[in-house]
Amino acid sequence: MKTMKGTSILCWTLLASAALVRAPVTLGAGPPPPVAGRAASGPPAITVNSTEDEIRNAVAVVRAGRKLTPARWPNNARVVVCFTVDVDNESLDRNNPLPVPLSNGEYGAITALPRILAMLDREQVPATFFIPAMSAILHPEMIPAIQKSGRNEIGLHGWVHEYWPRDTVDPAVEEQVINKTIAYLTRITGKRPIGVRAPSSALTVNSIAILKKEGFLYDSSMEARDEPYEINSYGKPTGMIEIPMMNILNDFRYYGGDTDGFLMSPDLLYQIYKAEFDGAYAEGSMVSVMLHPHVSGHRSRIAQVEKFIDYMKSKPGVWFATMGEVASYVKRNSGQDP
Repeated sequence: MKTMKGTSILCWTLLASAALVRAPVTLGAGPPPPVAGRAASGPPAITVNSTEDEIRNAVAVVRAGRKLTPARWPNNARVVVCFTVDVDNESLDRNNPLPVPLSNGEYGAITALPRILAMLDREQVPATFFIPAMSAILHPEMIPAIQKSGRNEIGLHGWVHEYWPRDTVDPAVEEQVINKTIAYLTRITGKRPIGVRAPSSALTVNSIAILKKEGFLYDSSMEARDEPYEINSYGKPTGMIEIPMMNILNDFRYYGGDTDGFLMSPDLLYQIYKAEFDGAYAEGSMVSVMLHPHVSGHRSRIAQVEKFIDYMKSKPGVWFATMGEVASYVKRNSGQDP
């Protein structure tokens, strides 16, 4: 027994060590490296010398407000499921635009995205596609392909998948970039976007105020709750809704940018997806899945996503919706002004 116990401890140590060694290799999973001479925008750091008021004020600019999950979903559904697709493609390698890394992003556009769209069409499931303008500029054919079914939504995801806390330190620059991206998406899609996911899910202290000013209904960059909630600023509602992204259901966190992640088995990832859905189903809340074409669009991986959809469909009372549909529904049923 002693030998077996010792062996078990050794095995777990090796597995944990392997995960720690591999995880930093993942590209795009966190903020880009800082640029020399540029400071990140934000409040002063919280330190051991911070007072109680300084600690509270430092985090007060954007906080979670009240839950907005309604008493019931449409048609008495028990749970809502949102599939989202961050169509980053070549934008992730804009700082290293060499043929080989760019080909991985190009795979996302010309091979993986059509595969994802075909799967969604087979299952008759909608999705919200957050698209950097750069991705659409390089592959304009994606837009009509996404819109063809009439089920899908297109949301804002930056101009070139820039990192707002570093690249748009000046609020005026951030607003300019956001407005330029709104204008471009409106022109190519024929519809002004109502939702946003910040590139790398990285908001600045000014982002929510800018997005509210520009008329966005919802954001999907944060995850203070795993259900819709009101976005507060300095203790007061902003009027914007958070339809949270969920990193536990973010393919990039497991697979990495290609094959450099720490959990490479689609079968194991399916078990995580399934367990999260089962928990949301029991609670009567929501599930938010984040896919990236160049990550989950591979054959073995998309097969598990479709298997996951089939599992959810086997349960009664599941509403598959875009994030825009969810935000509109909770706004109408939350007591907020229409």
